Amino acid sequence: MQLTHFGHSCLLAEFKNDSATTSVLFDPGNFSHGFEGITGLDAILITHQHPDHADTERLPALVDANPQAALYADPQTAEQLGGPWRAVNVGDEFTVGSLTVRGVGGKHAVIHPEIPVIDNISYLIGDGDHPARLMHPGDALFTPGEPVDVLATPAAAPWLKISEAVDFLRAVAPARAVPIHQAIIEPNARGIYYGRLSEMTDTDFQVLEAEKGTAF
Repeated sequence: MQLTHFGHSCLLAEFKNDSATTSVLFDPGNFSHGFEGITGLDAILITHQHPDHADTERLPALVDANPQAALYADPQTAEQLGGPWRAVNVGDEFTVGSLTVRGVGGKHAVIHPEIPVIDNISYLIGDGDHPARLMHPGDALFTPGEPVDVLATPAAAPWLKISEAVDFLRAVAPARAVPIHQAIIEPNARGIYYGRLSEMTDTDFQVLEAEKGTAF
């Protein structure tokens, strides 16, 4: 598997199987950059409706450039986007190329008790060797209760304390983790968050270089 980070929560995951490659793009939002020219996608997966995860201004061009891509989102976002977008509910399982994708979790983390909790589907991506090769939680702290190879773990958010970020990473306990949802942090301060996530867990923690593919 190769991961490319386009900033914030936008990840491109490419899985090679014999001579074929299956490419999945997660959460192309308005804090992310560099995904605009991607072609050849097999699927675009959106966790929830917030614009930092689903940029409705740039999504149409991305979809037009990838007419073969299957389009999946949480139920509320799928309804808002309409057309070919398919809703993913908790417990749903489907295939994308050589991959098995499962929808888990279902709800966004609580921002404030007075703010309604919206849909948020976390995705577990399985390949032929591991049923949860990659987990992208979106804005949720859902623990799947099964071994995860690579977790895209939120580093900071308006709904997240650093203690919660550490506890979430400890609870999922993946073999490896990469930080996402970092665009709200001033670049010079990101090391503070990354340091806690790296030092206070037993997970192999790796920061991805922007727009550069890294093999896992």
